[in-house]
Amino acid sequence: MLAKLKPLFVLAALCAVVLFHGCQKEAEVEEPIDPKVEKFTLPEGFVIEHIYSPSDEERGSWVSMTFDDRGRMIASDQFGGLYRLTIPEIGNDSIPLVIDSLHFPLEGEALTDTSKRKVGMGFAQGLLWAHNSLYVMVNHRGDEILRKGSGLYRLQDTNNDDEFDKITQLLKMEGEGEHGPHSVVLGPDGESIYIVAGNHTDIPEMDSYRLPANWQEDNLLQQIKDPQGHATDRTAPGGWIAITDSVGSTWELFAAGFRNTFDIAFNPEGELFAYDSDMEWDFGMSWYRPTRILHVTSGSEFGWRTGNGKWAPYYPDNLPAMINIGQGSPTNLIYGTKSLFPDKYRNSLFAFDWSFGIVYAVSLEEDGATYTANAEEFIAGSPLPLTDGEIGPDGALYFLTGGRELESDLYRVYYKDYQEIAHDAETDSDGVNAYQRVRRKIEEYHTKSDPKAIDFIWPYLRNKDRHIRYAARIALENQALDGWKDRAFQERSVQATIQSMIAMARVGEDADLQSSILRKLMTIDLPAQTEENQLGVLRAAELTLSRLGMPEEPVAERLISYFEQLYPAETNTLNRELSKVLVHLNDDEAISKTLDLLAVAEDDSTYQETVTKSSDLILRNPQYGLDIANLLTKTPPAQQIYFATVLSKAKEGWTDQTRERYFKWFYDAFGYKGGNSYIGFVNRARTLALEHVPDSEFDHYNKLSGDSLVNQAGTALFTSEEGPKGPGRPWKMDEALEIVEADSGKRDFEQGLMLFSAIRCKSCHSMQGEGGAIGPDLTQLGSRFTAKDMLEAIIEPNNVISDQYASTVFSFKDGSSMLAKLIDEDEDVYIVSQNPYAPHILKEIPKKDVSSFKLAEISVMPPGTINVLNEDELKDLIAYLMAGGDEGSEVYDK
Repeated sequence: MLAKLKPLFVLAALCAVVLFHGCQKEAEVEEPIDPKVEKFTLPEGFVIEHIYSPSDEERGSWVSMTFDDRGRMIASDQFGGLYRLTIPEIGNDSIPLVIDSLHFPLEGEALTDTSKRKVGMGFAQGLLWAHNSLYVMVNHRGDEILRKGSGLYRLQDTNNDDEFDKITQLLKMEGEGEHGPHSVVLGPDGESIYIVAGNHTDIPEMDSYRLPANWQEDNLLQQIKDPQGHATDRTAPGGWIAITDSVGSTWELFAAGFRNTFDIAFNPEGELFAYDSDMEWDFGMSWYRPTRILHVTSGSEFGWRTGNGKWAPYYPDNLPAMINIGQGSPTNLIYGTKSLFPDKYRNSLFAFDWSFGIVYAVSLEEDGATYTANAEEFIAGSPLPLTDGEIGPDGALYFLTGGRELESDLYRVYYKDYQEIAHDAETDSDGVNAYQRVRRKIEEYHTKSDPKAIDFIWPYLRNKDRHIRYAARIALENQALDGWKDRAFQERSVQATIQSMIAMARVGEDADLQSSILRKLMTIDLPAQTEENQLGVLRAAELTLSRLGMPEEPVAERLISYFEQLYPAETNTLNRELSKVLVHLNDDEAISKTLDLLAVAEDDSTYQETVTKSSDLILRNPQYGLDIANLLTKTPPAQQIYFATVLSKAKEGWTDQTRERYFKWFYDAFGYKGGNSYIGFVNRARTLALEHVPDSEFDHYNKLSGDSLVNQAGTALFTSEEGPKGPGRPWKMDEALEIVEADSGKRDFEQGLMLFSAIRCKSCHSMQGEGGAIGPDLTQLGSRFTAKDMLEAIIEPNNVISDQYASTVFSFKDGSSMLAKLIDEDEDVYIVSQNPYAPHILKEIPKKDVSSFKLAEISVMPPGTINVLNEDELKDLIAYLMAGGDEGSEVYDK
């Protein structure tokens, strides 16, 4: 039976679907629960404590932390200074929390704006205590608040007075912001230092490169950069990881091809891992990549490229994810070795997702030279904007919330029986296995050239282990081409041929090599190969064509015949690569074959399968969740989008019939709902294809393909509705109420009606019989509530929760959780709905799997809904709500 809920109040009239509060299995409560920790779900046996709220004392929003050699925490405000905390021991309430601001020598003149505090060091997205120093990764464009710009700094206390008096810049970096410089981590040798930077950070000149610095875009797909303008000026290889020493005297590039990895972590064997981000605007596209956990080996490349140029995980010249997590915003990654947790968690990675408030526990299992992974929820809460975390000297997990100037908190999680776990307890690992030892031996040649190395490297090009083959190819690329070119052309092994031809295409600068590489590839009996080898041959050919240009006509014709024998194939992956290469080669039959596939292609349900389904995330975050809910109502056909993009490059071989079929597809495609850039991607492919249409036929195919459906910018569907003119502001309750109550002017009904729709109120609520059914009907709102009530419910939607529209957080016996609207139940199952935009889609939850449940305490109604409105627009919207959508209401007579 559910406990009695809070009474229905204003939110029953204004709020859509809501998240958590107050409803749970009846249980005796022995003592009050701290509201700061009430929202969490944790595995059995763990305890969570709220330690401190820096934002409550105007100390900013904290995003990074480390512990010094005295066990004190050092933390950084994202847009401010550094702080040092002495935290009481677990269970010791008699010792107070001590917080000090760290002071540093200041530069420049005093600020004219006294509302901003000047700092000598801060804006850190990475902190590390090592070598009796504090290493600070500054992420900032130098200004009057902090003169120092992005880069790695070393802070030292040279006179032992417990104050930092020396600041040394070890590396200057070009890049800042959320895709700028991030974490700094101590290497497994206890000496080296690893840094990680996002894809908006230029790679500075290095002393050496484990991944050869010969990167290019390497994709024959028609290039379409993000229509919304994100990362359009960023080129290969994206985000990167580098190694230095304690004084920054030498720098070595370790790996690249990330999108925006914030943090990295080592396991006890010294293997490196990263948690890389997705591009949520690409959701629904064939090139979309979810957030994922990566095993980062020496010289590894993970294939991030701007726009639609991202490499597929099966490309042999990059490495795949160990596991795909799903949509989110990765911010932190740590390994549990130093924790006083049960063995299961001591041997796991902890991966933090800022967007949806989940800490995943990721367990690893050896798989040759790499690992397979499994992930489950460890900590979850909503809202929970997770930033950084560390295992403290006491074996507890400390973590921060905040970022983007959000409310910030510091928490501690410990195992209640932690005193029974030894600090030096062994992990499950037996050390580096034989495969990893071989891989590491090969990796020694990633930074040195030795003619004798080729004999050692070569046999591993045909090894069954993908990571060993990859390491061998990178080692080969670091050797002089003249030392192995002839051997490559004499090679008879299929795998060694694929790997050596990929290496030659990447390092060979002589265009004369092109025909030799392609002819060598065509000696492979393609139909007889496994799909992995077939994809490898296609990728080697693509790299050759991309880097060394179009082949002469006899070679091109032979290559077309060679690949045509497979096209169309039985799998989506092969058809993607075959269509791309054949269209690039101007194959006469490629257009009709690809159009046939475009008409019927269905997506693979298991391609890039994720741990967390998108539908499970909808109710965890009102800001992002409703966007997911909207796109899940009609998800785009990703495979078809790929074929349509391929065909946008085709210049010759079209007929009137094939063009009709092709351009009609675009009209229908605009009816799907994808990520924020979906319409722009589809429209850009459409306009690129129209460039190959005769001028006399342009208007016909432009209209047929849906020109009238998209806006002038080509990035969204056309709408005749106006929108708010603004300028908006972050409306606070007091100022909004004062403006509305002081209004003595005549209000504009038409503008109120337009705003009700434009800021998406109508998506969830109905007025005068029109609108959504997710939230309550608002037609009678003005007869029951005041303007103050309305503003409170809009600006502060979480203050009062209505049981009528509440969602429930279910905690499961396996430690995971789910947010959903409880629709019904019987003796065996709860029947729930997860998507407020598709409430008819129901899911059954077996009661035997549920350990507890309670109502969510956060409204799904997005905060900041009215922040786009100016004063007049705010008054017109409130008047429209007070009038219940009735133009004849007395509200408009005042």
